[in-house]
This record gives sequence, C-alpha cells and structure tokens, in this order.
Amino acid sequence: MKKKSSYAVYFAGELFNAKDLIGNAYLAEAIFDKSHGRFQCVLPQNIEHRRLTAQPVRDRSLRTLAACDLALFNFDGSELDAGTVAEFLFAKFADIPAVLLRSDPRTRGTGHGGSWNLMCSFYPRTELVFLDSLALYRKFAQQRRLRLVDMHLLAGQHSSAAAQTVCEVIAAHAVRALDRVLREEPVMPKYVRAEVYTWLALLPGLRGPSKKLRKEFEHILERKIDHDLL
Repeated sequence: MKKKSSYAVYFAGELFNAKDLIGNAYLAEAIFDKSHGRFQCVLPQNIEHRRLTAQPVRDRSLRTLAACDLALFNFDGSELDAGTVAEFLFAKFADIPAVLLRSDPRTRGTGHGGSWNLMCSFYPRTELVFLDSLALYRKFAQQRRLRLVDMHLLAGQHSSAAAQTVCEVIAAHAVRALDRVLREEPVMPKYVRAEVYTWLALLPGLRGPSKKLRKEFEHILERKIDHDLL
C-alpha cells in the first residue's frame, strides 16, 4: 500500500446560477492553493457531458464521485440541495471520507446545531466545518475600512478583496478537515468491500452493461485499497 501525494476531492454543491458557479470555482482553487496542491477538487460544473439529458448527467456525476478519494459537500442554504444530499449518501455507502461544509449562519431543522435535518447527520468518517461567512465578511470589510461611498468601493475592488479573504479562511478550514478525515480508519469491513462495490455499480441503475459497470467499480475499489483509502 502507498499513500498518495495528491487526492481527488469531489466538490458537491449547487451549480445552477452565477453565484454558485463563481463561488465553487474560487473555493476549489483556494483549497488547491492552501493545501499546496495536495487536495485537487473535482467540480461537477467542469465535467463534460456528451449528452445533457438527465440520466447521463446524473450517471457521470455518480461515477466521478465514486472514483474520487474524498468528497466535500456544501451544506449551505435554508434547505439543503437535494442533489448534494443524494451524493452525500452515495459517498457514505461507498465509505468515502467526507467533509460537510456550512458557511451559512441560518439555522433550520434538527440536525447539527439545527442547521439541517438530523437524517443527514452522525455518519462516520465525516468531518464538519461550520463558519459564519457573513460575520467573516463584515470583519474583513471593517478591517479594510469599507466606509467609503459606493463608487470608491467599486473602483478600489474593496468588497471583492474582503470576499476573497473569506474564501481563503473557509479553504484553510476545509483543508484541515480534509486532513483530519483522511486520517480516519475505513468503516467498511474488509470482507464486504467487493460485494458492496459490486452493489454500488448496480444500485443507482447506471446505464450500460452490468458486467462493464461491475468491472469499473472493481477497478475503483482496487485503486482505493492500493492507496490505503479502504
């Protein structure tokens, strides 16, 4: 077995508007920078799809997630994104080390601190990162003395500089959480690994010959075992 020098991190979260797309890209790059290239985020928004119909897009995302070494799930919002929750559960079925990131100070539900539904909580080999991004932004904005008229704020790019600092702080916390969860021992017993990954190839109803899918997931499992991830 050999440890990897860099790890592929599936970055799950909303990606259907400009704010999400830009935020995902900035945070993924900041995580790469803060980890000195050790954690390389795989952004679903960057995955190329031959066909943009629903199932091929879903299938490609799940197969990419299964092949990654770790996963980061953005649990922001007053309601969690349904697709992100589905991907998180699939990752837990596969015993993929995971980090749940919440930078939204609003609370709702009965999960951790009331931030989400308790059915998404308490899974093993999962680290939590809670940050108040609005409070951080205001703190850094005050440090930059953003008590200027709007024109000067825009011309000097002060707001984006404060936002970038927030992103760097979040990235640093995410990197530390990824390091912690990477050190945790696998939960899946060795004697069921082959059967579980065979089932994962069939569970979502992925399109394609079942024999080929089973072989693909067999190779994924072999790589994870080879790098001491399972």
